[in-house]
Amino acid sequence: MKVPPIALLFAAAGIVAAQNRDGEFGKLADRYFDEQVFRFDPVQATSSGFHQYDAMLPLGSRAEIESQIAGLRKWDAEVRRFDPKSLSAAVTADRELVLSQIQAQLLNLESIRMWEKNPDLYSSSVTSAVFVIMSRTFAPPAERLKSVIARERLVPRVFASARENLKNPPEIYTQIALQQIPGMVSFFEKDVPLAFQQVTGSQMAEFKETNRAVIDALHAYESWLKSDLLPRSHGDFRIGADNYRKKLEYEEMVQIPLDQLLEIGYQDLRRNQAEFKRVAAQIDPRRKPQQILEELESDHPDGGKLLQAFRDVLGGLRDFNEKRHIVTIPSPVMPIVEETPPFMRALTTASMDTPGAFEKIAKEAFFNVTLPDPHGSPRQVEEYLEGFNRGTIISTAIHEAYPGHYTQFLWLQNTGSKVRKLIDCGSNAEGWAHYSEQMMLDEGYGNGDLKLRIGQLQDALLRDARFIVGIRMHTGKMTVAEAVDFFVKEGFQTPPIAEKEAKRGTSDPTYLVYTLGKLEILKLRSDYQKAKGQRFSLLEFHDAFLKQGAPPIRIVRRALLGTDLAVL
Repeated sequence: MKVPPIALLFAAAGIVAAQNRDGEFGKLADRYFDEQVFRFDPVQATSSGFHQYDAMLPLGSRAEIESQIAGLRKWDAEVRRFDPKSLSAAVTADRELVLSQIQAQLLNLESIRMWEKNPDLYSSSVTSAVFVIMSRTFAPPAERLKSVIARERLVPRVFASARENLKNPPEIYTQIALQQIPGMVSFFEKDVPLAFQQVTGSQMAEFKETNRAVIDALHAYESWLKSDLLPRSHGDFRIGADNYRKKLEYEEMVQIPLDQLLEIGYQDLRRNQAEFKRVAAQIDPRRKPQQILEELESDHPDGGKLLQAFRDVLGGLRDFNEKRHIVTIPSPVMPIVEETPPFMRALTTASMDTPGAFEKIAKEAFFNVTLPDPHGSPRQVEEYLEGFNRGTIISTAIHEAYPGHYTQFLWLQNTGSKVRKLIDCGSNAEGWAHYSEQMMLDEGYGNGDLKLRIGQLQDALLRDARFIVGIRMHTGKMTVAEAVDFFVKEGFQTPPIAEKEAKRGTSDPTYLVYTLGKLEILKLRSDYQKAKGQRFSLLEFHDAFLKQGAPPIRIVRRALLGTDLAVL
């Protein structure tokens, strides 16, 4: 028998040692999620597919928040004590992800303190807690209803916490909370009972009691917001430059100075504005770009046909991806297009709701689209639908489904890392989806239809405006009214979309992640293509990218190129 060289023996021993250390960290991560993350956020556990937490609900009390902070500090110390030596490169990155998540949560709880500022946090959280059980058939209706009842019994305590915690919220936060509540009341009055109508007997009687109590609690909360909290809502929504910088560092692993980031955002805005004008001139050089846009915005479906308009384009997008070898799509099952849930309608026009990476039964993915307000005036409805013109419908469908969020979710299911399945970041997930909008047209989707390119550029300008508005509003350089104006004039958005986007930016300060991530991915692709040379394949790059999960691009860059230098 030939004896292997000593170098091979050492190499084999090193591999075994790394595998053992990887396994040890995996056990540590399991405990972190079970003892810390899911203990304080059982709703996330439910949405991730861990249903042993379905009867639990975070109460949001100060004592609970202080306990969560103490737990995070304990876990931060324990994870830091775990020496990364002998870990594989992938698990070394997983350790960094856990530490970054801990730092991000501590920043949010201790410094940004939305739990003291945002009344919508409480009403939306209890609605979401029921929605994640109601919307997916991971268990028989009677079993899921039992969990709904358990959570509903705890809802009054959540609103008690809100009354104790909310100190001096920004007026706009209280207004948004008030705007959301009627939809939530309707959700509990109509949608939840309808979802469990086949359940009978004593359990249904018990549900009617707890559900009525939730509705009463929402009405009481609404009255308290109007009569008590709103008159004393004089707080500042701005998180400030220091918190903004740290939020980007902990959540996105981006350390670019804010003034430099702002310049990057303006450069991309001007680049897309110039391209928008160039394409508009190709359509009709005799008219101004704004006139071209107004004509294109009038090309939209009626409100009653909006959902079907999205359904009609999904198959073609998927087929184009497959025929052109753009990215591997791991499943033939398409997402279900439906109306946005009531508690999400004030701040979003379209979104993708995918099942958790650990969900074993209820595998449906929902493509949510917000319909026009049925109580709006004809002009308000028309202005809203102008934001869903033919070009932006295609762009949105690419972003949300093929090859955007839904495709990335399908890949995420196959990653072997629990950390990667449960920790992601906006600059990757939203960056990938936004990158896909441009990439698909660059690769020939639509056969050069200039109207589709105008729609893609209008969406790109929306994200550029978010980039700039988010930084400027939260560092005290722009008001909400100025933000609305910026979205209209510089981002080429309709007034209703502009108002919704400016409101969103007050509580979602880093919604620059769309453009930030897109630019990071474009730079990574360029560098990867240079490294591969003639061996470069767009399909191989996209598959290699999605294989990493959705961590900060810095980690993906390290995996694909061996360096994590944060460059744009």
